[in-house]
Amino acid sequence: MSLHITDDEAADRLLTDEPLALLIGMLLDQQVAMETAFSGPLKIRERTGSLDAATLADSDPDALVEAFRRTPAVHRYPGSMAARVQALCRAIVSDWDGDAAAIWTRGEPDGAEVLRRLKALPGFGEQKAKIFLALLGKQYGFTGEGWRAAAGDYGDEGSFRSVADIVSPESLTKVREYKRAMKSGGKIAPKEIS
Repeated sequence: MSLHITDDEAADRLLTDEPLALLIGMLLDQQVAMETAFSGPLKIRERTGSLDAATLADSDPDALVEAFRRTPAVHRYPGSMAARVQALCRAIVSDWDGDAAAIWTRGEPDGAEVLRRLKALPGFGEQKAKIFLALLGKQYGFTGEGWRAAAGDYGDEGSFRSVADIVSPESLTKVREYKRAMKSGGKIAPKEIS
């Protein structure tokens, strides 16, 4: 398995190898380009020296904001997103013993349970949780029963709705076209985009 989301080999390798990086990338994926959001974990690690949940949870909040602000910024809203990442890491430490992957591996959960666990995380509402669940199922090897149904439309095979469907530059283009159509009020189905 190898993710190809950012068009940056080092950032994609980190997302592939570190479950916390993937979770943080998903958290950052709002109001910035997907590549920017999912490149964020690499910038965080380079600037703070760690991408460990406990270390980030215990970081000085002001120092973390400064790490987010450095050019190029981790996110267009460095203050609020640094706080959200820190809150996410604190939840992973307190609820999952610092192991982000435990969210989808502990106790061999089914899709509905993983969705419930994701929605309990700070910054993960219904839609973000469904997209992340689809990403886990489509690209990260999660095989829990019912994951496609729990992910809703994002779990559809052959769709190009979200980051869960990006496996190449061509699929990135299709996802962007779908999002553009949805923003403009079009009712084009993702499978119709070719």
